This record gives sequence, C-alpha cells and structure tokens, in this order.
Amino acid sequence: MSSQESILDLILKEEKNITNKQKKILIAAIEAFSDKGYAATSTNEIAKKAGVAEGTIFRHYKTKKDLLTAILTPLVHTLIAPFIVKDFFSKVLDLSYNTFEEFIRAIVYNRLEFLKKNQALFKILIQEIPFHEDLRELFKEQIAKKIFKRMEELVESFKAKSEIIDIPTYSSVRLTVTSIFGYFIARYILLPEAKWNDEEEIETTIQFILYGLTPRK
Repeated sequence: MSSQESILDLILKEEKNITNKQKKILIAAIEAFSDKGYAATSTNEIAKKAGVAEGTIFRHYKTKKDLLTAILTPLVHTLIAPFIVKDFFSKVLDLSYNTFEEFIRAIVYNRLEFLKKNQALFKILIQEIPFHEDLRELFKEQIAKKIFKRMEELVESFKAKSEIIDIPTYSSVRLTVTSIFGYFIARYILLPEAKWNDEEEIETTIQFILYGLTPRK
C-alpha cells in the first residue's frame, strides 16, 4: 500500500470483475453509511449519490445488508486484516523498544496516520461491527487475536524489566488499546466538530496510559 493509497483504493483495485456502476455504488454506500450510519441510510439515497437507479443496486446486491457485507467482508478479510497485521507488525510490533513509552508512542502515531487516511471506512467498522455478529467474529479472528497476542508478548517483556505494574497482561493490553482507540473514536466519530488540539490530546492520552501502567518510584 503506497503512502497515497487508501483501503478503498485497494478494494477497488482487488475486485477485478467489478463494474464501474458497482464502484460508484460502493463509494456512495461508504460515504452514506459513514455519514448517517447503516440503519438510517436508504438504498434510494445510495442510488442518488451513485447516480444510478435504485433497481441497479438490487441487481448487484439483493439487500442493503448484502451491500454492507460487500464493503466490509473483503475490507476486513482480504485487505484490512492482512494490511493491518502486516503493517502494524512491521512498523510497530516487530521493532525493538528501549522503554514502554517508546512502544506506546509508536502505536499512537502509526495508527493515527492509518485512521486519517481511512476515516470513512473506520467509522463504518466502529458503527456496524457491534450489530453484525458475522462481521464482529471476522474482525476478531482476522485482526484482534493476532495483534493482542503479540502485544501481550511485548507487555510481558516490559513487565520483566519492571516497566509495567504487575497486573494481568491481558488487562494491560486492554487498557492501552481502549485508551488509544477511545481518543480516536471521540476525535473522528463522536465529536469531530469539536475544537481539538490534537498534539495536546495525543500527549495527554499517552501520559494517561503511562501514569496508569508504570510503577511509581
């Protein structure tokens, strides 16, 4: 994935048999689902955005759920999962860190760059995965388990050096991940219109994690 390509670019590139109308439908659906959510978006709205007749959508996708699945299943299974795992491992999880703080900063800045580039798709995933068990299980199997396993190994190494307090390793990983993604969700999904000082908020999030997990001296 080049620095200029988004996940959407890769979806459209990977789908060799996709028609121009299908591309327009997928792009329109991503924009609509991202703006209003899956439940509040009608196929008629998607058709208008795509510049096609509503019947054209149903010729390619039997239901609105099929359209969502057409976006998210290849997104998670074919593209996001391999990309996130490979990219996150090569740029963050497989590197060496002198301190726990270095590790946390690497996670924050690596994922921030990724999420900025793929904001609309990230919003759809966050909004819809809780309501679709098949997508939730796919995300869990393809991404969460692999990343959590490696993060647990790294956290264990920091615990061995007394850089992290002695609490269950899974709890350390969970608290770290939820703190970082809590900021991302608030910043880009819940309150994007707020006046954010990103540099300050990122630093506050990092310090919050460090204060909670590093031993008091």
